[in-house]
Amino acid sequence: MCGILAIIGKGKDEQLVKQLSKRMSHRGPDESDIHITENGHILSHERLSIIDLHSGRQPIQGCSTAWMVHNGEIYNHQELRDTILKDHTFRSKSDSEVIVHLYEKYGYDFVHLLDGDFAFVVIDGDDYIAGRDPLGVKPLYYGMDERGRMYFASEMKPIADQCKTFSTFPPGHYYTPETGFVKYYKPEYEDYTKATAELDLEAIRESLTEATRKRLMSDVPIGVLLSGGLDSSLTSSIAARLLKEKGKELHSFSIGLDADAPDAKAARKVAEFLGTKHHEIHFTIEQGIEILDKLIWHLETYDVTSVRASTPMYFLSKAITDLGIKVVLSGEGADEVFGGYLYFRNAPTTEDFTKETIERVQKLFTADLLRADKSTMAHGLEARVPFLDKAFLDVAMKIKGEEKQPKTYDGVEKYILRKAFDTPDQPYLPQEVLWRQKEQFSDGVGYSWIDTLIEFCASQVTDEQMEKAAELYPYNTPATKEAYYYRTIFHKYYPQVSAAQTVRKWIPKWQENQDPSGRANAAHVKADTEIAKSTVTV
Repeated sequence: MCGILAIIGKGKDEQLVKQLSKRMSHRGPDESDIHITENGHILSHERLSIIDLHSGRQPIQGCSTAWMVHNGEIYNHQELRDTILKDHTFRSKSDSEVIVHLYEKYGYDFVHLLDGDFAFVVIDGDDYIAGRDPLGVKPLYYGMDERGRMYFASEMKPIADQCKTFSTFPPGHYYTPETGFVKYYKPEYEDYTKATAELDLEAIRESLTEATRKRLMSDVPIGVLLSGGLDSSLTSSIAARLLKEKGKELHSFSIGLDADAPDAKAARKVAEFLGTKHHEIHFTIEQGIEILDKLIWHLETYDVTSVRASTPMYFLSKAITDLGIKVVLSGEGADEVFGGYLYFRNAPTTEDFTKETIERVQKLFTADLLRADKSTMAHGLEARVPFLDKAFLDVAMKIKGEEKQPKTYDGVEKYILRKAFDTPDQPYLPQEVLWRQKEQFSDGVGYSWIDTLIEFCASQVTDEQMEKAAELYPYNTPATKEAYYYRTIFHKYYPQVSAAQTVRKWIPKWQENQDPSGRANAAHVKADTEIAKSTVTV
């Protein structure tokens, strides 16, 4: 994990580039380096050391003139070294180095060979290629300045005031000056009519286990984010089993407003069941409100649900890195893959249900993945997401929509995922956790967090300001006082129109109250369908 910055084009001052790169030094607190190519292009890198702690420094040179920077992890790097790259001489044991060697061997046509989470730039003379992983687990932005220089960066911070226009680099694509953007990730499941596979619970179990095994690749200690919900509990259970085989202990981490928070109580049950070394962190509502300004600077979004959920994750990440752990597994993606959000119960048809799962997976990079990356990397912590493994998605996304729909199984969301791991002989989880109702993270830390946050934001924004919201923010105009308050903070740091256009608002479908809290759905066991309803974002 790292922060990368690449500038294609001559004439940029080296000291200025170093300063720009340091705007995201939180992503790579271990070391920093810069390389200027013979043609005047610049690659800069802020490193968080995970693999090959001693010789994996970047930028990395290939066998000849090509140089590269990379953010993320390539899980099949050893397989690539042992097979198609066995004739290449490597300078390090870093997983990143295979990228530049693949470029030297195959030119542009290699990104599909990578199995991992990545954002990279390779420069060779005046030629270059930039690429982003299939789902957008790792962030990447691109832009152009007034002199036509191209910029690529892990965050907006280094480029927002340097480029006349910039945007989010699309996941599953690579870019070259010759080809423009090319979509290399073309999974069959993106066509909803291909969701025809029969249910195979063993295939779900085996593919998720293998996805988790890959993500235990590390030369530093690994932990798990354990909310006590189904998704994080399953990844924790699988990881605990795999590490136990190697005689290793797993650290688990949860957060709540206090010990009675819904997630905190459930996480304690899971940790005790699994035998993890558990750490429970608490934060106060006052502390959460106090760091909103800094948090939104880190997140680079004004999306309401992202801000709500990132606050506890920000505090949790700080506590984890303070204990010396640099990598955690997280449960992002399961709700999108299996239709786990409560609003999925209201899908009009199976076709609508299936299409929505596909769209939610495709747009994860605008919401949960952005939150997971930037709220953890604010403290130099890498989050890995087994549910978004390519091979696992090929299994899970092709299952018939009828098998996934909650109403098919008495309204239990993610029924088939729960059923796959309901193994009485060797149980993965306690039954009350395995079958626990979906609780969105920002709700699970304690219901008073969102309720008080809404009240606070309302006290900071006047009715007159809301009446003029469209004049001040014509793009993506905020329609609640909470949304308005977050937007003012975002605008302070990122006033460019291009910045506002990178943000997508997450809004649940098929329910009257479109507030993103899970409690806005009538199916929630503690539903509050009037939450924020008087000023709801539509």
